[in-house]
Amino acid sequence: MTTAVVLVLTVFLAAANGSNDVPKGVATLAGAGVTKYRTAIVWGTCTTLVGCLFSLWLAAKMTALFSNGIITAQPTATFAVAVLLGTACWVALATVLRLPVSTTHALVGALIGAGILLAADSVRWSALLPKVVQPLLLSIVVAYGLSVLLASAVRALKRRTRNEGPGAATAGSIRTGRLSSERIVGGLHWVTSGLACFARGLNDTPKIVAVGAFALVPAGFAAWQILLLVTAAMAAGSLVAGTRVAERLAKDVVRMSHHEGFTANLTTATLVGLGAWAGLPMSTTQVSTGAIAGSAGLAVGRINVKTLRQFAIAWLVTPPFAGLVAAGTFLLLR
Repeated sequence: MTTAVVLVLTVFLAAANGSNDVPKGVATLAGAGVTKYRTAIVWGTCTTLVGCLFSLWLAAKMTALFSNGIITAQPTATFAVAVLLGTACWVALATVLRLPVSTTHALVGALIGAGILLAADSVRWSALLPKVVQPLLLSIVVAYGLSVLLASAVRALKRRTRNEGPGAATAGSIRTGRLSSERIVGGLHWVTSGLACFARGLNDTPKIVAVGAFALVPAGFAAWQILLLVTAAMAAGSLVAGTRVAERLAKDVVRMSHHEGFTANLTTATLVGLGAWAGLPMSTTQVSTGAIAGSAGLAVGRINVKTLRQFAIAWLVTPPFAGLVAAGTFLLLR
């Protein structure tokens, strides 16, 4: 019975994660007018699936961190239920409220909330700062700064090309050149959004698999079977409800052009991909939001501060909410 509950909750969490996180890699496509939201979500789902499947080999360090790097005590089935429920409830609620939140934050909060009750001395507090807290906080700053630099460099290149072009070229050739440039950037935008979703799959799948494995592996499930289950549920969640969060990120942070969307996704893909490979649990939510805000470059007046304030409040609420739900569930079931 407990195994069945863990199985259902693992699927629920993966679906909630898909609905909240897949849009973060492709929101720029819709925000910049490259394509419609539905098409962007389908593209993000497909490229995320590839990242999910590769995560078993490329993100082993992430799996290890969420298996025994935060909580050292032997996990029980009740512990797994509490962590999954605490995380999934918050991510699902945030999706309904159209708030992009971090599954990583929620998982860490739930692990600590239930872990303290599982065994008071089981929480590896010394590992939390360098392996969890610092990567999560620094990723926002680095994403914003890197995105500002890339966006500024692209704008400078565009100005230089525009200034040098009219000397010997006709108006028609200049227009043709600009259209060709836009098509190239548009194509690169698709590529970088796909890479961002691929990196997201690498980053998030191992965390959910690791927690589900607490109860499912002892029950006879193999890691690859849990991974396929998580992958399928994540895809279903993104296709059913992915547009809710995508619309917030695409329109409410900053209005983007092709070039800005391209640089934002390049930043997200690079940081999240490197973090997954190195076992540093970066939040796709914070990285993508920071990158999108940074795409405005030095024109900070373009950024919607009210929206960012709402996002920040949701991020602060995430760990304690998930932790309290997980702790309460553990107490009820123990």
